Amino acid sequence: MHLTTARKVLISAIFGLSLPALLQAEDRDEQRAPRPNIVVIMSDDMGFSDIGCYGGEIQTPHLDRLAEGGVRFTQFYNSARCCPTRASLLSGVYPHQAGLGLMTSERNLPGYHGELGRNVVSLAEQLGAGGYRAYMSGKWHVTRATSPNGPKSNWPLQRGFEKFYGTITGAGSFYDPATLCRGETYITPENDSQYTPETYYYTDAISDNAVTFLNDHQRETPEEPFFLYVAYTTAHWPMHALPEDIARYEGKYDAGFEPIREQRMKRLKQLGLVPSDAELSPQPASWESVKHKEWDIRNMEVYAAMIDRMDQGIGGIVAEIERQGKLDDTLILFLQDNGGCAEGYGRGTPGRPYKTDYKPLGKDGLQTQIWPPMQTRDGRPLRVGPGEMAGPEDTFIGYGRGWANVSNTPFREYKHFAHEGGISSPLIMHWPAGMAAERRGSLEHQPGHVIDVMATCVDVAGIEHPSKYGEHEIIALEGVSLRPALEGEPLGRQEALYFEHHLNSAVRDGDWKLVRTGHTGNPARLKPWELYDMRSDRSELHNVAAQHPERVAELSAKWDAWATRALIRPFPWKFEDEE
Repeated sequence: MHLTTARKVLISAIFGLSLPALLQAEDRDEQRAPRPNIVVIMSDDMGFSDIGCYGGEIQTPHLDRLAEGGVRFTQFYNSARCCPTRASLLSGVYPHQAGLGLMTSERNLPGYHGELGRNVVSLAEQLGAGGYRAYMSGKWHVTRATSPNGPKSNWPLQRGFEKFYGTITGAGSFYDPATLCRGETYITPENDSQYTPETYYYTDAISDNAVTFLNDHQRETPEEPFFLYVAYTTAHWPMHALPEDIARYEGKYDAGFEPIREQRMKRLKQLGLVPSDAELSPQPASWESVKHKEWDIRNMEVYAAMIDRMDQGIGGIVAEIERQGKLDDTLILFLQDNGGCAEGYGRGTPGRPYKTDYKPLGKDGLQTQIWPPMQTRDGRPLRVGPGEMAGPEDTFIGYGRGWANVSNTPFREYKHFAHEGGISSPLIMHWPAGMAAERRGSLEHQPGHVIDVMATCVDVAGIEHPSKYGEHEIIALEGVSLRPALEGEPLGRQEALYFEHHLNSAVRDGDWKLVRTGHTGNPARLKPWELYDMRSDRSELHNVAAQHPERVAELSAKWDAWATRALIRPFPWKFEDEE
């Protein structure tokens, strides 16, 4: 462990352990292999097949390298949306149990407080109390307290991270992000004396500051393990990318949706990520029906450029770890927070003229909004709608449903939904010293879930999850460690996996999946349960609920029991069968 006496005393107090017990645990740690450093990298609003090692045509050589030297999960799940997934990743429990069943707003119900609860320890608190130093760069988005002068008790530094650079909210300009912080102080790209690039671009800033934290760690405490959480906003709207990256994809998407989906499907089968007889989900709209083809082509070119740039930054982070001689002893996890996003932000024609009286913000002026109407730092309005070509800082456009369906190839539905297109994520695990040599470059077909990230980190770090942290009672982890996958062993999961967001619900139990769609605030639009056999129909095209009513009854009863236990119910909207 190599902990100072002061840190040992602090840890023993936090976990309620006696100092002799902690020292005995440390002695046991010294007798086994060194604990790995841990890096968790999360991207935002990306689909299952966007990156190269998951069938995509987007150039991601650094992620592909991690996949070649690690293990790729073919059936890994998130929680369908940004806040819930981040809450689960940080806590190891379902999002409602951590207080973030919806987004960051107070609904005055236990599962819907809009704050990462104190009934859970964060991953940084857990690892920090176990001897790790913890750093974060990127998107936080698990608190409703976002005012620069308001409460900050649930910001990164108050939840176990020692250093933080990033944004507290969930979206915004890549050239001038709102709620940008260093530590717990709001900054702007122009007044941050610690980071002064020639061109500011938030994806680069996240990567570069992560590298800085690694450098700081090596200089300050090289003998201690580190935990680094890198939470990109790539490729969340708006579609912002640097010109040199966009140029790499000119002409790549001229043929439209269908050919790209077909090419991805072919590669997915060749890679073994889906079965050879897997089917493509329906295309929501034909390319021939698209009215503004050049505009939509540009949107996808920019989307691809954003992911390309993120991969370049990941390459820089890995290179720094490698430069320090620590790559073999570092567990790196890469995953995504939800499926491709079909939201229509910035895609409609403006209903009124743009404001012309914006004043420049100056170097210290804070952006007060995260989506239009808003302005650039020098006073220009952000432009939306067909004809405004995405990429520059004065645009604010999403890439739309058609391209989101491409991102989610071969699955149905999108971000928000519990169908595979909403909850399926790549997961790359890379840890050379902690895996069997023959597993490098292999696929793992056992289902995994974002609730497993905490359990995995606790396992590899040799730390016991606490039942109490400070003055707070802590609930038990819901996930299982994914470490056995590195050895080709069973995960040992005993429970089904569950999902709920905006009434979109599912339960995955073995090879069976029960799923339905809903609508927030309108229970009358809650659709019947659908049943799919994931062995033969991962694309969810053949509903067999009518053929297996007993299975539907069994799984729906499991979901109902979970919904009560895991604080999904009571919902923040009214049901006829609820008090």
